[in-house]
Amino acid sequence: MEYLSKVSYNSTHEYVMKEGSILTKKYDVIVIGAGPGGMTAALYASRANLSVLMLDRGIYGGQMNNTAEVENYPGFKSILGPDLAKEMFESSTQFDAEYAYGNVEDVSVDDNGVKTIKTDSDTFETNALIIATGSQYKKLGVPGEQEYGGRGVSYCAVCDGAFFKNRDVVVVGGGDSAIEEGSYLSQLVKEVNVVHRRDKLRAQKILQDRAFENPKMKFTWDTVLTGIEGDGKKVTSVKTMNKKTGDEENISVDGVFIYVGLVPMTEPFQNLGITDEQGWIVTNENMATKIPGVFAIGDVRKKELRQITTAVGDGGIAGQGAYSYLETLKD
Repeated sequence: MEYLSKVSYNSTHEYVMKEGSILTKKYDVIVIGAGPGGMTAALYASRANLSVLMLDRGIYGGQMNNTAEVENYPGFKSILGPDLAKEMFESSTQFDAEYAYGNVEDVSVDDNGVKTIKTDSDTFETNALIIATGSQYKKLGVPGEQEYGGRGVSYCAVCDGAFFKNRDVVVVGGGDSAIEEGSYLSQLVKEVNVVHRRDKLRAQKILQDRAFENPKMKFTWDTVLTGIEGDGKKVTSVKTMNKKTGDEENISVDGVFIYVGLVPMTEPFQNLGITDEQGWIVTNENMATKIPGVFAIGDVRKKELRQITTAVGDGGIAGQGAYSYLETLKD
């Protein structure tokens, strides 16, 4: 008989036999993803005296661990991202919610509504599943991007714009996000240079009109970034190339904000039919998907604003929603 080795269990949880000798662990609620939304959902569900497991393929906290400072989370004037993650984790596990490493490979739902989650090493079952796997920013893949991540390279103006007051920044992209974030940055920085690989923007016309009328925004057309350079501590310049002429240029900047798209982390859930054409999970205002007992929260949802605060709000709603759903199964 094979016992799970990565999680310590208490006697309130149920073991069920599946697939011959494989031991499957069953919880009332399983949360896939231990970012701010997932940890909040675990807190609410476990506080309702439910057995709860958080699964994540990395350390708890998600993208907060890649954030130097958080200045827009209520209760803290400023806090390091990893420190906020630690505070949330301690809170989320105070009512015995458990946490385990696990790379989820497949999720299925049987005719009785039981959800089976298979990781690279274990199998779990639950009646209520909360998906909090988030999204990841598309990368340019140019030299210096990874090296200067969090040290001048950013993917979130609302998160990091305040660090570049009265400085020059580059925004890469031409869609809604790039232009909206560029407009936001223009309220803080000295100049925003929008570098776009085409000769026109893809953003909504009203956003374009506002951007073109903004004296602090300039545009560099038909151009791609070929590298990001720095002094070993922070960004100092970017290398660009004009796609039509081949001309190369080195532009002095303090920050690079990249908006070439987001990728939802929903591959294990594609077979459930709960995503849209772009892969985002569709929910109602109660965070419920079209499958009873399956919820989605945070950055993996189809939504407008993706912030720590909005993920936390989603998590509270889903945690309570999971409890309410499980109560209906008792009827």
